[in-house]
Amino acid sequence: MPLNYSLALAVIALQIVSVAFLALFFLRKKFTDLAPISDFLGKWGLWIGFLMSLGGVAISLFYSEILGVLPCGLCWLQRVFLYPQALLFAVAIWKSDKSVADYSIAFSVFGGAVALYQHYLQMGGSSIVPCPAVSTGVDCAQRYLFEFGYITFPLMSFTIFAFLIIVMLFVHTPRNSA
Repeated sequence: MPLNYSLALAVIALQIVSVAFLALFFLRKKFTDLAPISDFLGKWGLWIGFLMSLGGVAISLFYSEILGVLPCGLCWLQRVFLYPQALLFAVAIWKSDKSVADYSIAFSVFGGAVALYQHYLQMGGSSIVPCPAVSTGVDCAQRYLFEFGYITFPLMSFTIFAFLIIVMLFVHTPRNSA
């Protein structure tokens, strides 16, 4: 499906950008000429977080509601940690409240952990805890998307959560300490 391939390419790009931003975060004091990027992420991070979380919500709803891909129990848990972030970012932007970064990081850590576990299952790992799919009938280890030999829906989810964490580190950190 061309959509799967396009999303997988976008995920690879987001992974590369995430690694670059993470390196920038830890090396920002050493490379002061990159301060404009840090300042940009600190200033516009709430908007970036809003757009990324809203995009994740839209993609997951498109696949489940339009294309009919039923979410499993672990997918629902990831949605629990992603969906509220779009609303949190919207309110934070409205109120100019950067303290939402702490909440986003917390949501993203838990959502990312669930996503990594499900990715592990979909890559052939054995179940550590019972899959909550018994009630929904959808197996958590079943792959609906598999591109480039490693990209699955849970890895897409993890990539968004990781990106949100990294951007929120810039939002959380006062600019004058950079």
